[in-house]
Amino acid sequence: MLIARPAPDEFAQWYADYIAEVPGDDALAVLVASRAKTAALLAGIPAAKAGHRYAEGKWTVREVVGHVTDAERIFSYRVLRIARGDTTPLASFDENVYVPEARFEERSLADIAAELGTVRDATLSLLRGLDPDRLARRGVASNKPVSARAIAWIIAGHELHHLRVLGEKYL
Repeated sequence: MLIARPAPDEFAQWYADYIAEVPGDDALAVLVASRAKTAALLAGIPAAKAGHRYAEGKWTVREVVGHVTDAERIFSYRVLRIARGDTTPLASFDENVYVPEARFEERSLADIAAELGTVRDATLSLLRGLDPDRLARRGVASNKPVSARAIAWIIAGHELHHLRVLGEKYL
């Protein structure tokens, strides 16, 4: 199964940079490949670096990984709702509220990374169970139209974006 690149009218413009981060023409293949790559990258970060912030007011490594996990969980829920034909507009979320409430600094990076892997497994199971018609369905999230297919690309690009930032600013 292939999850083809969405057309520009399938997502809000603010997601364009995330979608542009994704190489190739299949979001599912990228999500599958990045699961192992991300797990390996995170396993190689020493515990002493997990609390590192590259600047005052920025998230720690643990918080970045926790944010990626929270966002993927929310985006996957949006895929589920839209693909199942639910036309209820879906609310946005404020990651700057979620991150401190999650208390990621009280957990090990290994634990947060394991949770990310579990969430990814659930995302992959959901996406593999959707046919092209369900993936093409559109709904409203954060007051903007979006397709289920575009959200798969957003999940992949969001993770790649934050991994790039981790590599550039943290590691």
